[in-house]
Amino acid sequence: MTAIKHALQRDIFTPNDERLLSIVNVCKAGKKKRNCFLCATVTTERPVQVNVVKVKKSDKGDFYKRQTAWALRDLVVVDAKDAVKESPEFDLHFDKVYKWVASSTVEKNTFISCIWKLNQRYLRKKIDFINVSSQLLEELPKVAEESVPSGENQSVAGGDEEAVDEYQELNAREEQDIEIMMEGCEYAIANAEAFAEKLSRELQVLDGANIQSIMASEKQVNILMKLLDEALKEVDQIELKLSSYEEMLQSVKEQMDQISESNHLIHLSNTNNVKLLSEIEFLVNHMDLAKGHIKALQEGDLTSSRGIEACTNAADALLQCMNVALRPGHDMLHAVKQQQQRFSDLREQFARRLASHLNSVFVQQGHDQSSTLAQHSAELTLPNHHPFHRDLLRYAKLMEWLKNTDYGKYEGLTKNYMDYLSRLYEREIKDFFEVAKIKMTGTTREGKKFGLHGSSGKLTGSTSSLNKLSVQSSGNRRSQSSSLLDMGNMSASDLDVADRTKFDKIFEQVLSELEPLCLAEQDFISKFFKLQQHQSASGTTMNEVEETDGVALSRSYTSGVPQTVSSEKDMIRQMMTKIFRCIEPELNNLIALGDKIDSFNSLYMLVKMSHHVWTAQNVDPASFLSTTLGNVLVTVKRNFDKCISNQMKQMDEVKISKKSKVGILPFVAEFEEFAALAESIFKNAERRGDLDKAYIKLIRAVFDSVEKVANESQKTPRDVVMMENFHHIFATLSRLKISCLEAEKKEAKQKYTDHLQSYVIYSLGQPLEKLNHFFEGVEARVAQGIREEEVSYQLAFNKQELRKVIKEYPGKEVKKGLDNLYKKVDKHLCEEENLLQVVWHSMQDEFIRQYKHFEGLIARCYPGSGITMEFTIQDILDYCSSIAQSH
Repeated sequence: MTAIKHALQRDIFTPNDERLLSIVNVCKAGKKKRNCFLCATVTTERPVQVNVVKVKKSDKGDFYKRQTAWALRDLVVVDAKDAVKESPEFDLHFDKVYKWVASSTVEKNTFISCIWKLNQRYLRKKIDFINVSSQLLEELPKVAEESVPSGENQSVAGGDEEAVDEYQELNAREEQDIEIMMEGCEYAIANAEAFAEKLSRELQVLDGANIQSIMASEKQVNILMKLLDEALKEVDQIELKLSSYEEMLQSVKEQMDQISESNHLIHLSNTNNVKLLSEIEFLVNHMDLAKGHIKALQEGDLTSSRGIEACTNAADALLQCMNVALRPGHDMLHAVKQQQQRFSDLREQFARRLASHLNSVFVQQGHDQSSTLAQHSAELTLPNHHPFHRDLLRYAKLMEWLKNTDYGKYEGLTKNYMDYLSRLYEREIKDFFEVAKIKMTGTTREGKKFGLHGSSGKLTGSTSSLNKLSVQSSGNRRSQSSSLLDMGNMSASDLDVADRTKFDKIFEQVLSELEPLCLAEQDFISKFFKLQQHQSASGTTMNEVEETDGVALSRSYTSGVPQTVSSEKDMIRQMMTKIFRCIEPELNNLIALGDKIDSFNSLYMLVKMSHHVWTAQNVDPASFLSTTLGNVLVTVKRNFDKCISNQMKQMDEVKISKKSKVGILPFVAEFEEFAALAESIFKNAERRGDLDKAYIKLIRAVFDSVEKVANESQKTPRDVVMMENFHHIFATLSRLKISCLEAEKKEAKQKYTDHLQSYVIYSLGQPLEKLNHFFEGVEARVAQGIREEEVSYQLAFNKQELRKVIKEYPGKEVKKGLDNLYKKVDKHLCEEENLLQVVWHSMQDEFIRQYKHFEGLIARCYPGSGITMEFTIQDILDYCSSIAQSH
């Protein structure tokens, strides 16, 4: 037990500045036996605190831990169970009764005795010790006082430490005396009795000497005894005074305890007051709205800039007061509830006043702006809304406040704005497009003077004129075609170019007016309604879709405040769609009119619309302007494709005269016109790819149609039709330098060359027909395996037959045959392409080649015969030159 006591003192109580006075090993009565220790301790610091501590062994190791502590002043009853019969059970009554069973009765009695002494020493309160032997409470202290020296008795009686153990160790002086004594006997203590007897005699001698000395100093002893008596009296007086002082100090201690407790309560009260003041200051600072702000919200002028600024500041202050983060419990205060209700009333009142004023501004704007429409009726311009936007932007911060505080009224204002402005813009835009249509149709009326009317425009007019040319008789065709073509050229170069240029300017003006109008309105909506161009935060929301005049507005509700499900960017586009709902149909109507005036206008519209779409998409690909122009661009592209399809269809439907020569086909000339016009329009255009695809379709259709017409031609040889038209196509592609048609240009050149050669060879077979047939027979015999020098031995191809055939073609006949050939070629060819000299020169070269071929056959098949043609190569050159000059 001593070892445990020291361990507990060292590990548990010394760190807490406590001293362990008594310990008892106990377990709880009536439960599972689980031992622990009850310890009686005092603090080393004053005022001394006396505690009863429960210590138990830890479940995780062999060390002890402090579990429970009770102040001794809280102890009410100590019940030893039985004052007569020894029993290890006892009870301690604190706030409740704790029943214990000690490991031994002795430990129990010792612990109870210590509790009694500590109560007497420090508390002197009435603790009931029941069933405790009075002998235990009275004698045990006396026994303890007698078993220790006086100095230690005071210590134990004071409760500072326990009695000293009975065994005392020898000190150094006593050990030294014993050693000296034993050295005198030389450590030869063979007879212990003799040695003890010797020691006894010496002790008696010493006692006698002492008694004699004492008796000799009896006087001093008496004096000493007297002094001792006086000292005892003084001690008694001091003890009496100390007792009185102790009683006084006990009452002082109680008063000091009360003062300490009172000070604690005062400190607690002050702390609570400080906290209360802090809470009150927080509420006053954050939930107090200035009277000036209240007046501005209730009566502020919403028409002047100063009044709007005051209302804006007041609304911000109100929002801050309403959004203050209240601390726990604030919302239960009656004053806070009243202030919140007051703020809600102010917010509702001001929101209603603001919404009413802005609705009035919207309505007034519609009336004011309508009065200015007459000023723009004759001009192709749209009214400027900048002043209206500038005035309304003063309310932008108030709109943001309304959006954050009362979304219902904010949404109502949004709908009203869209309703008023959509009607206003619809009137303005329809009037604007009417002016544009009048300017376009005015151009059309002028064009009617030249026969350019109908839905097909120039394309139909030129095609019908050229088709009429093809049915004229061959005798008067040249003069009629010249006059009609001159009239067509005048229309195309003068009227059509002017009309198309004017249409292009009008269409560009329309787009240039619409684009800044839409961008300005979109920018205003973004700033005024605080719809920024970014994705809104998304969360767990309940969706609702509201249909407003065909415009679906997606909404969600989070904590009672609607938030857009889609981005605010989508909300802007929805508002723009509602406000400018008439732009797309009006543009489509204008495009349809332009296409009806002239189908080639689709080229201008495709380029202009593509450029504006490209510009809008660079700014914002998902904006209303970009989307609307993109939709209209689809319509323009369809019209462009329709224009190309109509041209291809007209190619398929071309009919040629069976009595007139063909010449340059109408659709070939139209392709040249189309390509020249397209190249001038699509120069540096963004949608060049669409034109390239159209070129490929058209050129293939032209190639197919030329071959079809050439095969059907009866008056003009097929080779001439192919040669002339493909030469014209090649010349057109070479002049325009269209990169995507390089392959078709080479193909056209090849077709032109091939059919030129074919026509020359076919035509030259007629002037020397018999000679051609003769040498064809010679070549056939050689091909059958007859040697060239043996051909002359064939009856049908002997020298006499050769001379007979040659004589039929003297120089005069050859010249006559060439002259007839020249006239026939001239009759086959048309004047537009001017290919007569080219063809004639090719025939000359081919004739010379045939002449050389015939001379070579004569030299090989009739060697040494001396047979030659009756005309020379020089004669041929002279004949051809003379014939060409004569015509």
